[in-house]
Amino acid sequence: MTTIEIGARLALLNACLNGLSAILIFTGWQFARRHMRSEHRACMIGALASSILFLASYLTRVALTGTHADPHQGLVHYVYLFVLLTHMVLAIVIVPLVLRTAWLAYRDRIVEHRKIARITIPLWLYVSVTGVVVYVMLYAIPV
Repeated sequence: MTTIEIGARLALLNACLNGLSAILIFTGWQFARRHMRSEHRACMIGALASSILFLASYLTRVALTGTHADPHQGLVHYVYLFVLLTHMVLAIVIVPLVLRTAWLAYRDRIVEHRKIARITIPLWLYVSVTGVVVYVMLYAIPV
């Protein structure tokens, strides 16, 4: 298998891990709203784990194949750039937010946890979903 083939498979894995994170974040949020604490915790730990695996896989792919230019032109290209830019900026912002939110939950500081989670959850969901969108735009939308 070539480096390019490995990179393409890792890109698909990254999209799947982002999608899994999004599902777990959303499901965990729903459990929290229903005061189902153990189910919420399990989903959020799963979301954190899949996000960590994503980061390791993403960094491996970039090390192997570098970044990829968008092959599209016109409106699709500009939509891609907007999605990518917002995804990248929020992906940087979300890391300390997720870590702080998880730390507060771990320390059982629930009032503070809930307060920051109101910001963390929608941003983390956005980053996870747009990760999948970026993959689809790069690999699945014909040029």
